[in-house]
Amino acid sequence: MPEPLIRAALPSDDDALSRLDHDTWSSLHAVTPRQEPPFEPFFDARHRPRDYLMAEIDGRTAGYLRLVPPTPLACNAHVRQIQGLAVYEWARGQGVARRLLRAAMERARGEGAVRMTLRVLGHNKPARALYESEGFVVEGVLPGEFFLDRRYVDDVLMGRSLDV
Repeated sequence: MPEPLIRAALPSDDDALSRLDHDTWSSLHAVTPRQEPPFEPFFDARHRPRDYLMAEIDGRTAGYLRLVPPTPLACNAHVRQIQGLAVYEWARGQGVARRLLRAAMERARGEGAVRMTLRVLGHNKPARALYESEGFVVEGVLPGEFFLDRRYVDDVLMGRSLDV
């Protein structure tokens, strides 16, 4: 398989990202119900194309990552937060998520950020392992924050410095 191409999302990616969100939905990472067709628009006032990086393999959408400031506060402008990462099953194991993460860190540095944070469900061991391998550390845990699949699941807060 060829290397994934990472690029900024465009408004025309709306349908592809809606389908990706639907097709990759899992209680391993989602706290909202699965959206069923017909899909609502993927992009809206809070979810703008410029907030997303997309991965493509051979011209096919393979994954995305959402990267945004965690708050609108000036005193928090040095931080970027990952608020979504999804990769199609067929594209897993090819470095797509890792490439998206690294591209997000580069974009954040380019925007002047010096820190990156994210939240991940405690039972999502594959995602946690990936984040840890890219330098993220657990900075807090909200025990039993979500009730998913008839059990309580921790919300794990992770972060890392963007200093090289």
